[in-house]
Amino acid sequence: MKLTIFLLLRADASWLKLSRDRRAQVTEKSLGAIFTGPGMRLRHFDAEAFHARISDIAVIEANDPAAYYFAIEALRDSPLITEGYFELIEIIPSYEDGFRAYEAAYVA
Repeated sequence: MKLTIFLLLRADASWLKLSRDRRAQVTEKSLGAIFTGPGMRLRHFDAEAFHARISDIAVIEANDPAAYYFAIEALRDSPLITEGYFELIEIIPSYEDGFRAYEAAYVA
């Protein structure tokens, strides 16, 4: 089953002070290098106009929980986190339609 993870993030003022070009460079170096492996997919959603606490939502799809785990370790080591540009507020792991897989495997 493919694992889908929602990362709820909050941008720091230090991130917003960077030029858009610099933000793009940091993002590419961080996210572009981390979530490009086989069986990994990253999508990004802006939420700051709609939510006071969460500014961004990253949706990660991973075919392998270990690959996801290693990607999160790399993310925590990246400038996005180590420089304080973003705070990781919450991690929500999930399986899309997980109940269907359960029913197919265990419910007669």
